[in-house]
Amino acid sequence: MSYPEIRTWLKNTLAAGISQTFPNVEIIAGVATAGIPHGALVAEALNLPFIYVRSEAKKHGLSNQIEGKLPEGAKVMVIEDLVSTGGSSLTAVNALRNAGAQVEGMAALFTYAFDAADDAFKNADCKLYTLSDYPSLIQYALANNIIPKETESLLGEWRKNPGAWMQ
Repeated sequence: MSYPEIRTWLKNTLAAGISQTFPNVEIIAGVATAGIPHGALVAEALNLPFIYVRSEAKKHGLSNQIEGKLPEGAKVMVIEDLVSTGGSSLTAVNALRNAGAQVEGMAALFTYAFDAADDAFKNADCKLYTLSDYPSLIQYALANNIIPKETESLLGEWRKNPGAWMQ
């Protein structure tokens, strides 16, 4: 968010991808907190209303989990910055569906493309659109000599089971 040129590129690229892939979207919803700025920028670029979704309802005030106007049956596109396992992203999708929204899909800047996330989005019947993913990042890094070829298999092994690497 600190770099205007990159921020503008992300906004315009996400907006264009959403327009092409999800042409019926009526509302943009950001996932709190990292999806909020990207979602707001995309909503502005598409001239659509913006709402955001917390991981759970507030414990005070109106106890809202969803902030902003969400008409029953509205076609919503959810925006996230990063998808790892899909858990927090799909919590937002479920909250929107429970509130009566028709979730068209989710757009994110990046995904690790973990099998668990792929399965979770498939099981949730939620289409995922991303600007980039881990395999593409590794291929770019190799092609541009950012990482040595010998590192590729190690990075692939990490992606298969990142939890094992945290022990």
